[in-house]
Amino acid sequence: MSSREFNQDTAHAKRAAKNGPVIITDRGKPSHVLMSMEEYERLGKKPRSLADAIADDRPEADFDWEPPRLEGPFFKIPELD
Repeated sequence: MSSREFNQDTAHAKRAAKNGPVIITDRGKPSHVLMSMEEYERLGKKPRSLADAIADDRPEADFDWEPPRLEGPFFKIPELD
């Protein structure tokens, strides 16, 4: 959204920010971001640890995680004879 559009219709910008951050441009370059207060507060929270994420039993907290595969000569599984 251009800064001109923002100035002409701030209500539209606020409604759009309910769905995600709104980038406001000045002469075609991003200059500001408008977001909901909930999103702003979420960004300010301390990141959860992996242990906290695993312990969270809420359905919306469920996630899949695939650990990265380590490659290279130091990460080969030794052959046991």
